[in-house]
Amino acid sequence: MEWRDHGIMLNLRRHGESSAIIDVFTEGHGRHAGVVRGGASRKQAPVLQPGAQLDLIWRARLEDHLGHYQAELLRSRAAAAFSGRLALAGLNAVTALLSFCLPEREPHGDLYTKSEQLLDLLEQEELWPLAYLNWELALLEEMGFGLDLTSCAVTGAREGLIYVSPKSGRAVSAKGAGDWASRLLPLPPVLRGEGDGEDAEIAQGLRTTGFFLEARLAPSLGRHPLPEARGRFVDAFTRRL
Repeated sequence: MEWRDHGIMLNLRRHGESSAIIDVFTEGHGRHAGVVRGGASRKQAPVLQPGAQLDLIWRARLEDHLGHYQAELLRSRAAAAFSGRLALAGLNAVTALLSFCLPEREPHGDLYTKSEQLLDLLEQEELWPLAYLNWELALLEEMGFGLDLTSCAVTGAREGLIYVSPKSGRAVSAKGAGDWASRLLPLPPVLRGEGDGEDAEIAQGLRTTGFFLEARLAPSLGRHPLPEARGRFVDAFTRRL
């Protein structure tokens, strides 16, 4: 068995004296692990960094074997990741959530493209938080927990939508909320693709996406809690408010 693909490096663990097992989110083969001979060496260290864009050749005797990777660096994101605290925290959150959420060897081409585009914005600190929020929305959608923010779940109205139901993931208007308003999640305009994405609104949006990641997606995977890297990114972002 052999295939060639592009992928985003997620994580690495040592294997034996000098090799490493890497977990990569590939464009055509999903999250896929494999052994890199000499992957723990100093020579490979600059290549096998979280977030790196890799050209990969995977080989194995049988399809269900772990197999071996031959990996070449297409684009490093190390410099971008260390350009600021928010960038590093963001990169760690993305790679940790992908490792946490994605099933092995199941393609998610659209999410792969959006993940690559997001990571290419790492050094643009003013654009990154909103791009990251939109990526979490896409992650929820891809995993089957997409939010329906087009109309009120109670009245059907398309105006005045300011809440999200934690039960259904649907938008709720101020009128439709009634006495239940205190139990609903915030729906800032930026979560519906409206406005310029002020930091305070993005923080509200992250509260809402975080609820569905923690209370809906994670339990469906039999995993709990979410990776701490996601919380560290949110903390780093909210400190600048």
